[in-house]
Amino acid sequence: MWKQYYTPNSVDQVLGLLKDHGAAARVVAGATDLILELERGLRPGVEVLIDISRLAGLDTISVDQKGWIHVGPLVTHNHVAVSPVLAENAFALARACWEVGAPQIRNRGTVAGNLITASPANDSIPPLMALGAVLQLESHRGSRRVPLAEFYTGVRRTVMQPDEWLADIAFPVPEPGTRSAFYKLALRRAQAISVVNAAVVLELDGRRVRRAAITLGSVAPRIVRASAAEDFLAGKELSAAVVLEAARQAVQAARPIDDLRGSAAYRRDMVEVSVRRCLRALAAGRERQGFPSVPVTLWGRDEPHVRQAPSRPAVHRAGTPIETTINGQPRRFAGGQDKTLLRLLREDGLLVGTKEGCAEGECGACTVLLDGMAVMACMVPAPRAHGARIRTVEGLADGQRLHPLQQAFVECGAVQCGYCTPGFLMSGAALLEERPHPTRGDIEQAFTGNLCRCTGYYSIVEAVERAAARG
Repeated sequence: MWKQYYTPNSVDQVLGLLKDHGAAARVVAGATDLILELERGLRPGVEVLIDISRLAGLDTISVDQKGWIHVGPLVTHNHVAVSPVLAENAFALARACWEVGAPQIRNRGTVAGNLITASPANDSIPPLMALGAVLQLESHRGSRRVPLAEFYTGVRRTVMQPDEWLADIAFPVPEPGTRSAFYKLALRRAQAISVVNAAVVLELDGRRVRRAAITLGSVAPRIVRASAAEDFLAGKELSAAVVLEAARQAVQAARPIDDLRGSAAYRRDMVEVSVRRCLRALAAGRERQGFPSVPVTLWGRDEPHVRQAPSRPAVHRAGTPIETTINGQPRRFAGGQDKTLLRLLREDGLLVGTKEGCAEGECGACTVLLDGMAVMACMVPAPRAHGARIRTVEGLADGQRLHPLQQAFVECGAVQCGYCTPGFLMSGAALLEERPHPTRGDIEQAFTGNLCRCTGYYSIVEAVERAAARG
């Protein structure tokens, strides 16, 4: 899929590589979108990946002295979902990121990557645009700040130059009294692309709106502002009639198309519904309803931190060995540099317990633990395993003694065809390390990325509950 895979140990090296390789290179952190595009042949000119996922200090969410919130380029969707700073100041963004994919996807996918992919259906873009986000783009030539509203030029097109990377995402701390909501309409509860999404940010004085920002996704080639509705709301109280009229006016901004997920007419109708639900939730103070107080991350025992960057830059190309630790044992692979981690494990490591169900992050059958957190192995480039710790289903048991969750699966009959079982075991094991006594809601969150085609969820959930009860 790619010819060279770099793991730099400084930002300067990232900029140098971008200068040298230009349009043939892509900076990756999670690579959850790019790796699928490469496998499908949609990026024929991309030959070099620059993996920044081990650069320290880039996964932070902070507030500076000038009153701006900064989201680093390695901040994942799960980082945002559990951030107290963002829950307090930018709840719409926290909720949007929590609704992206599933825990395994949110552990790899970054907000920066979501913005750069530039799909009008991406969930993090509307709240950030409504919050007035500004992006810092850097290259060997210098840096520039670009308002997010000016970043996009069309579907999957941005103003980024081939030698630039996204170094920072920032937006001002909202004024006192500001609250926000996000609504996503999709074809299923999780692991779904938005049919329509909407973010609403209101600066309130009691029930009176001082200022409004309403952004809509998946209804035009780019994220759009519902300017007519924003202007209408200014100075008004959130009465039932005002909410209805503002939602009706929001439809004016939509220019949807017909596609597999919905017709243009349906999308226009759902714009009105989405904005109305956001406004009603804000008026009633229930915009956080349904959002967990502490979202499940599948980070295991400890919050994951960026692994220390290599002492010197690493480059993997054909013949460069991948040295890693799998289930506590050192492993060295002479091949596999241009594969996914899933295929490295199965084809080179002969660890076939990790299953290939969809190879596009939809089913969770390939779930493994990478440096302690659950990920979809089909969406991880194999060279990312170099110097990492990986745990597969073969490593769950302690010698001849089954892992408590494996034992509970046996006792509860939590296996039908069995193909999905390794992924459920790995997600469940990560959950029990993170929360030894999970609620049923926690278990359901943990398994949103795992698909059982035999409808065996009841016994699987029962098995996790039984394993947790035993401590």
